[in-house]
Amino acid sequence: MTNGNHTLNEILTQANAWEDALQAFYAMSARIQSAWQALQPQQVVFTGCGSTHYLSQTAAELFQSLTSVPSRAYPASEIALYPQSVLTDPAHTLLIAVSRSGATTETIQAIKRFEQAGGAAVWSITCYPNSPIAQSSALILLAEAGQEESVAQTRSFASMLVLAQALAALLGAEDVLQLKQLPNLGRQLIAETESQMKTLGSDAGLERFFFLGSGLQYGIANEAMLKMKEMSLSHSEAFHFMEFRHGPMSMVNQKALVVGLLSQQTHRYEQKVLSEMKTLGGRILSLTTEEPADGSAYHITLPKNLPAWAMPALYLPPLQLLAYYRAVSKGLNPDNPRNLTAVVYLDETEFEA
Repeated sequence: MTNGNHTLNEILTQANAWEDALQAFYAMSARIQSAWQALQPQQVVFTGCGSTHYLSQTAAELFQSLTSVPSRAYPASEIALYPQSVLTDPAHTLLIAVSRSGATTETIQAIKRFEQAGGAAVWSITCYPNSPIAQSSALILLAEAGQEESVAQTRSFASMLVLAQALAALLGAEDVLQLKQLPNLGRQLIAETESQMKTLGSDAGLERFFFLGSGLQYGIANEAMLKMKEMSLSHSEAFHFMEFRHGPMSMVNQKALVVGLLSQQTHRYEQKVLSEMKTLGGRILSLTTEEPADGSAYHITLPKNLPAWAMPALYLPPLQLLAYYRAVSKGLNPDNPRNLTAVVYLDETEFEA
């Protein structure tokens, strides 16, 4: 399979991988709870690189909101290079490393720095059980069915995100079984939105893309930005909703698509930003559980029957499809984005003190 077929297949089949990941998670839920009770960390640090750093942003926000344990997300390189700034109380900190391959050099080095500082424990979320990161973890959350042929993460990212959502819900005493609805909802969402995303992604009149998200959706907005940039080599940026007014909206015109990942809690504030961008000439794509107040030409309705903590993964498939069809329309191969490799390997001696 070439010329984007791997990427398309991975996007379209990702709900199966979500299902597989959840089954594995439920099977080990008692072990997870036991390990958490034994640790009782005072803070949690999520880390990754590129896509998995953005996943970590959403995971940390979600974990803190459900467990009330202070949680932060850092790029692995920040921990590897500035451990004294990030690891303020390592003996009482749980490090959760997120890595598709489980072999990213910076994340491996971040784990080493954490262990050298006397960190309490390392858990990991990955697609490869025998990888270096998995093997150095006390507990592994696996999304083996999320493994991919493509360079850009789609199925893997969403599957690992589902695991992060499940972890936060389980340890936050939420009904984690509600996530069983996600695979079928994901399949339905893909079937309902693919045609619209193909049309929008193929629109040659669009020259720049802005992805807006706040709270749990900010990390997802960053990932959507990265997918558009990686696959289609298009001008793409991500911002918090309210921050977009503070300068970036100067770039909005009729050639800009402003994509709003609206939340259930702060919908009215975010919708107002989109309405303002529409008056500036911007094209609007909204993803929301509500009907758009401004009559957005492009709108994706998300299910209303899930709590906010269960929603993040559902924003992903349409935006992955948008990036995919943008790339194809430009004659690019989304399977192998320019200048990129699936895993970034660095000379580990560069990190020696």
